[in-house]
Amino acid sequence: MLAGNAVDADSSRRLCTLTCYGDLARRIRLGEDSVLELKQVSVAGSRVTAPRRNDVADELGAFANGRGGELVLGVDDATRRVTGIPLDALDVVETWVREICNDTLKPPLDATIRKIELPTPAGDLAPALLVAVERSLFVHRGPGGYFRRLGSSKRELPPDLLARLFQERSQSRMIRFDESAVPGTVPGDLDYALTRRFLRDDAAEEDASETAARKLRLIADADGTARLTLAGVLLCTRQPQRWLPHAYVQAVSYAGERTDVEYQTDARDIGGPLDEQVAEALHFVRRNMLVRATKTTARTERPQFSDRAVFEALVNAVAHRDYSIAGARIRLHLFGDRLELYVPGALANTLTPDSLHLRQASRNELIVSLLARCPAPTGLGRVHMMDRRGDGVPIIHKESRELSGRLPEYTLIDESELRLVIRAAIGDV
Repeated sequence: MLAGNAVDADSSRRLCTLTCYGDLARRIRLGEDSVLELKQVSVAGSRVTAPRRNDVADELGAFANGRGGELVLGVDDATRRVTGIPLDALDVVETWVREICNDTLKPPLDATIRKIELPTPAGDLAPALLVAVERSLFVHRGPGGYFRRLGSSKRELPPDLLARLFQERSQSRMIRFDESAVPGTVPGDLDYALTRRFLRDDAAEEDASETAARKLRLIADADGTARLTLAGVLLCTRQPQRWLPHAYVQAVSYAGERTDVEYQTDARDIGGPLDEQVAEALHFVRRNMLVRATKTTARTERPQFSDRAVFEALVNAVAHRDYSIAGARIRLHLFGDRLELYVPGALANTLTPDSLHLRQASRNELIVSLLARCPAPTGLGRVHMMDRRGDGVPIIHKESRELSGRLPEYTLIDESELRLVIRAAIGDV
């Protein structure tokens, strides 16, 4: 009876696998094509000996630079036979693939790695890995260079096509990048409780739908498929980092006046929708800053930093950072004598660090317009997160000068990151 149950369980598992991955198994039998790559895997101890890491990186980059594709690890590409991956080595191979995506490809690639079972010629099931890559927002370079997929093999991109690809994928970043479709998303990923706050007060319940989201430019079509836009992911999903791992604030507080892990007193990676990131980062500063006291004619207590200045700096950071720079996050460092905020991206248009308080320009127009509808935390003298009049930097200047007697310092680092330094209040602690 027990043996019969075991046979039935195996049959049920095999049937389930054939149902779930039957199409993939049929594609494997037909062989590699422009969206399918097969690789046999060999593992020695905790090391993957085949295929070569660089070859896999170039294949994945070729998929990302084209329309996407799937890599199946555990299949002999010559015979199309499922050879599988030893069960105890499956985690090793998964880690190896993840390291290729994060470390070997430039910029890092966001791929979906799934453990699956495929039918072998003997009729049983063997573990394998399915690595799914979507068309990327970026152009990816592998160890061998820039590749594209042509039929069942990769081809190095010639200079003219590479230039065209860079132009095609960077154009949307320069103009309305925040309206670009994010690969891997579907309309159902929207949190409509978050979406409703951008609708009119008198909007009907049914207006918080895909149609309304399209009007708000939270959903766009990419290659005939509905996807969330960058702004939609950042403001209308509970975990934007699922698709944009770099879109968060890394906050660290130090007891001294230099970056030293031994003097680190608090640290937090702050994710979630952009308005929540701002509120939580402001709370982080409030929780960790000191209250200073001056002893002139009478003791006067005042905070180390101005709430309004910190708030405006954080809102500007999430609104204007360059989200096309993969792997870069906003960094907030709190010291005894200053606050430092690092924001990924060069300054928009012709702005310079010296002209920030005199002029304004938006890199992410849609994000700015949506933040202008989000309520601001209480006690900051502002109703909404953003003021379209561009008063943020002047407020930072005014508040900083009044509190510390020094103006904020803006510095552009390598034309790819803006650093803001706000000095702490003067006085005895």
